[in-house]
Amino acid sequence: MEMLVSLLPIILMFVIFYFLLIRPQQKRQKQVRQMQSDLQKGDTVITIGGFHGEIHAMDENTVVIQGGDGSKLTYDRSAIREVKQ
Repeated sequence: MEMLVSLLPIILMFVIFYFLLIRPQQKRQKQVRQMQSDLQKGDTVITIGGFHGEIHAMDENTVVIQGGDGSKLTYDRSAIREVKQ
């Protein structure tokens, strides 16, 4: 019983760490994966590098994004940060 009481603060610290840091990060990663799998041609997106454009073409792992000046750049799907509405 004494050993359990001495380990209780450490166990409590791990539980708090899980609910404050690990769980929210897992939820965010799940949302990002869902957003990247739901991409469609014509969506306006922003990449992790800050490039704004519209999806011109798509492949299984890559997307071609057309910028406002007509330039077309190829990115991995994982480089898409967000879809603008």
